[in-house]
Amino acid sequence: MEKAKRYLEKHGDDDRAVASAIDALPFRFYENFIMTGLRVDLIQPGRIVCSLKVPARLLNANNSLHGGASASLVDCIGSAALKTLGANTTGVSLEINLSYLDAAYLDEEIEIDSKVLRMGKTIAVINVELRRKGNGKIIAQGRHTKYLAFSSKL
Repeated sequence: MEKAKRYLEKHGDDDRAVASAIDALPFRFYENFIMTGLRVDLIQPGRIVCSLKVPARLLNANNSLHGGASASLVDCIGSAALKTLGANTTGVSLEINLSYLDAAYLDEEIEIDSKVLRMGKTIAVINVELRRKGNGKIIAQGRHTKYLAFSSKL
């Protein structure tokens, strides 16, 4: 149990300095951290296809694309696909799930294909696939359900 605790609690002499530096990062830094280097290859109503060369900052302990980074790509690119259909908001996530089928490694080119499956008045469903750009093999497949908040008429 101590091993798990040490893994989660990153303590050290410079812990406060690191925490302070992280807290000083710009507003909405996280999206930039995940999406820097992303290139839009195709955009059409209800669909966006992007590519990304896997950077070192998004690797996990096994030197492959981190599952959290994959989930963030599903979230961000799936949300952007809603904008192609004229959505005023990208909404709020109700559910997001991913199936991890393979790994992507440093400097490997991947493509992220996001398709809106349904966009109603208040609920939208998006499918997002992360694939190897070279051979089309699926790395991860995600489904994202969003609540499209609307402003009250009161």
